[in-house]
Amino acid sequence: MKLTGRIFHLVDDPKMLRDQLDGINVDATGMSYTYGVNTDAMISGAACLLGYTNAVLGPHFLETFQDVVRDSDVADGGFQIIVAGHAYGSGSSREAAVVAHKGAGIQLVIADSFQRIFQENMVYGGMPFTADRDVLVRLQNGEDIPDTEFFDALPPFFRAVAYEGGLLKYGTRLLAGKIAPILPQHDAPAPMNIVEKLIAARTYVGQGKTDGVPYVTEGDQVLARTAFRGVHEYTAGMVMNLYREEWGDAPMYRPDLVAAFEDHFPLIGHEATPAKVRALRLAPAQKLAQEMVDVCEANHIRLHGPNRPYPAGVCHRLVVEHYALPGDIVVLTDSHTPTAGVLNSLAFGVGSAAIAFSLRTGLIPVTVPKVVRVEIVGEARGGLSPKDVILHLIGDPYFREEQWRERPTDTCVVEFCGPALEQWSVDELSVLTNMTVEGGLMTGVVEPCRPIVDFLKQKRGLTQKQVEDLFVYPDVGATYAKQIRIDLERVPLTIATPGDSRNRAPLSEFGHVQIHNVVIASCTGASVADLAAADEVLTGHVFAPNVRVTVTPSSEDVAKEAESRGILTRFRSLGAVVTEPGCGSCIGNGPGIPLDGEVTASTTNRNFARRMGAPGPVYLVS
Repeated sequence: MKLTGRIFHLVDDPKMLRDQLDGINVDATGMSYTYGVNTDAMISGAACLLGYTNAVLGPHFLETFQDVVRDSDVADGGFQIIVAGHAYGSGSSREAAVVAHKGAGIQLVIADSFQRIFQENMVYGGMPFTADRDVLVRLQNGEDIPDTEFFDALPPFFRAVAYEGGLLKYGTRLLAGKIAPILPQHDAPAPMNIVEKLIAARTYVGQGKTDGVPYVTEGDQVLARTAFRGVHEYTAGMVMNLYREEWGDAPMYRPDLVAAFEDHFPLIGHEATPAKVRALRLAPAQKLAQEMVDVCEANHIRLHGPNRPYPAGVCHRLVVEHYALPGDIVVLTDSHTPTAGVLNSLAFGVGSAAIAFSLRTGLIPVTVPKVVRVEIVGEARGGLSPKDVILHLIGDPYFREEQWRERPTDTCVVEFCGPALEQWSVDELSVLTNMTVEGGLMTGVVEPCRPIVDFLKQKRGLTQKQVEDLFVYPDVGATYAKQIRIDLERVPLTIATPGDSRNRAPLSEFGHVQIHNVVIASCTGASVADLAAADEVLTGHVFAPNVRVTVTPSSEDVAKEAESRGILTRFRSLGAVVTEPGCGSCIGNGPGIPLDGEVTASTTNRNFARRMGAPGPVYLVS
């Protein structure tokens, strides 16, 4: 690679951003780079409705970033290299973000650190990247750096994929027996934590051989056997386009272990969704959704959604209700897949290429993560909830600053344990695992506990012995990157201030904040437990004047139970808009989208600028 184009520095200074877009090459020495540039900023949910090719997405790359970038600004600016700060690629698993880079002419990304899913998507899609700032200096000095230098800096599996030309081409050669899986080499086994045990037991060792290796440890890269794979309507079209380009009509591996979810789009057409959103998003959303329906019919895949064969709801809630079990490896093309980690499974989000690979092979690439064990003790009082705990945790400098990271490709998981877990239900505990990704983490896993047993007995009809036989426990003497003890007596009611879920702040530090829009929704904040908690707080009260409230249950089962208990009726009587289940305004696709000038309080998980479909500050609350 030789420097033939321009360099776009993603700095905090809006004027410097605009200068670059206006053709001025700047010296960014000493400037502050934007923290946590997220995939919603790279390519918006609205743009993702238009398609998934370079030509379609490229003009929309970084559109509205810092309220400075306009349509086609980057694509027309002659930029070859992006230079960014820490946590580049935060948020959604959308591989469209990498496609948008390519469509805008970007050939190299240099950042202080990358978030896991985005980094994997770059590897699997053939986008060179580095965390070495010296590379920029070398290119500016006229050096021609071969792509192989970027490949050789990667760990073994990523390196092999890069040399093969991408994950799907690697998969073709793997299936043909032309290459063997890369296996960890260790002298002797040692005690393992839950995540390591799960991965070791499911590591693919070759065709015709029984899965499993004696031992894995942090940093190993393996292919692991999945128990469940899923897609939704934002991603299914891209997934199958990639699949067909590589394998044509070749059969999927175990389509009976796959499900598709129509959850992101159903509320776009709701009468309470702003008219301009309906006009902009509904038609392209229907087209993308139909692509998924066609895929399901052709491949005999379960299809969840309104008026579909299987129940409607947010995919992550449905995976917990119907699919994930202790010890499973669960993957979906969505960053909040960690929700299912509440059931003592290893559940994590991946991009479109990774799911296409998994649909064909039944396998998923895994980098064995560092594991932080978080013990929670004490009694939750005064309305303290798992949402407060996870906002408190991911806002801690250890996670916000990624102090656990030693190498660019490191990943990290939180293993939750402790007697305090027993006081909450699976509904409530799932918030802990769901929001680990907001802290730049791969996922969260809950150690075996009574709430998991109760949930699987009640919801899935398992016996206590069946559940206990599935449980995965850490070995005595297992290795952890860090062990943290959280005493609930010392955790304040916590919110996240606008811009990033890691912007933690004790509620007590705030005086009067005028709220205009309240959203109770999403895979994070719309379980029966969430709706019941809000209902209890509202008992004997009315909504303040000029406050809009939207309630979107997370699944059909949740809606039915909340309806049977009178909860939804009471919300309606107070003037709330109560919708059918779905993702809705969490991603700007339904009632509850902020209107001009509104400040929003939301039980959702993500408050990036414009994430909810419109400008306006969003506070994350329980």
